[in-house]
Amino acid sequence: MESKYWDPKIETMKLEELKKIQLKRLKEVIKRVYENNAVYHKLFKDAGLKPEEIKTLDDIKKVPFLTKDELRKYYPFGLVCVPMSEVVELHASSGTTGKPVVGTYTKYDLDVWSEVMARIMYTAGVRKEDRYQNSFGYGLFTGAHGFEKGAQKIGALVVPMSSGNTLRQLQLMKDFETTAIGCTPSYLAYMAEAAEKKGYDIEKDFKLKVGMCGAESWSDEMRKKIEDKWGISAFDNYGLTEIIGPGVSVECEEHDGLHINTDHFYVEIIDPKTGEVLEPGEKGELVFTTLTKEAFPSIRFRTKDLSILIEEECDCGRTLPRHVRILGRSDDMMKVRGVIVFPKQIEEAIMKIEGTSENYQIVKYKSGVMTRLKVRVEPEPVFKGDKNLLAKKIQQEIYGILNLTVDVDVVNIGDIPRSTGKAKRVVEE
Repeated sequence: MESKYWDPKIETMKLEELKKIQLKRLKEVIKRVYENNAVYHKLFKDAGLKPEEIKTLDDIKKVPFLTKDELRKYYPFGLVCVPMSEVVELHASSGTTGKPVVGTYTKYDLDVWSEVMARIMYTAGVRKEDRYQNSFGYGLFTGAHGFEKGAQKIGALVVPMSSGNTLRQLQLMKDFETTAIGCTPSYLAYMAEAAEKKGYDIEKDFKLKVGMCGAESWSDEMRKKIEDKWGISAFDNYGLTEIIGPGVSVECEEHDGLHINTDHFYVEIIDPKTGEVLEPGEKGELVFTTLTKEAFPSIRFRTKDLSILIEEECDCGRTLPRHVRILGRSDDMMKVRGVIVFPKQIEEAIMKIEGTSENYQIVKYKSGVMTRLKVRVEPEPVFKGDKNLLAKKIQQEIYGILNLTVDVDVVNIGDIPRSTGKAKRVVEE
């Protein structure tokens, strides 16, 4: 009988045993970066910390945080902890807000990446018999490469399509009888829209079963729209270039948080303002330490992603700790007339109203010295009702969630720009 777990030993290990593995690996990685990297050595020395002082997992609090600004400061290879001759692959973030973050990998790091990717894809239901269409963008980004490695580790057939060229995507998805796909949720929603316009019968023409969605924040309401349109199960997954790429965590069939590969990544939740470590169950910022990476270990990296840590065993049988789906990013947070607003909350409100599509845009603008918001939303193609009434319903739903009145325009179909990668949901005017 086929196991539902890729690695049953790790995925169902008692938490106290898992923490023993974490402590052993934490001691090793702290010693390694201290001895092999001048930047880390100075950071630890300035903090008055020596590796031998790390005796318990709680001692990680003595280690200074690592931020994205610091990573950019030491661009490109300042935090590499092995000779560059041992680095066999690198990836980088976009660098749209400064120098890109560069992630480097040894041969061992690539083996670890393949393993954790196989684990998350297997958790979502990808199997050897599947045909996986990789519609994340290839290039310096980690996404497509990580999923390709994971699918190949499982033994699935990989179609390395990359993002864009949507009609070709659909043709090959039909002709190759693709059963699993990976891309941003907004692009998967757009592909369904394009398929309907082209005259495909989604139920009859495609064999899709599993969607591996990530790289952008999306609500449960968006997930339901995607699943209803494609007739699939869609799974959220989480990863960062600064940690390894995708492969950090994934939802199981219970959709009750994302299981973290905590034998490779130690996770903390902190108060984003004070840096104080919070208890499981409290909302805060995710902080990750890589326990097994050789080339580019990240020690206490502050992600700016807000979530909640769960340590109770999941109904799926996995004991790996989970975090709830990303609630927002501290740098995406907007303060509007004294109210804290995250884009995901507005998406949640929009998607709850019947007749709305997944195509929307949040517009930030100034009125005097005050920041204000307005929302543009496209209706579903089949919508035949009153647009003004639809806008009022959306406005009321947003008010119910945020206690904030936001102007809403229901625009014509096609007015909102489409994206084959990360959708640009917030714009400034």
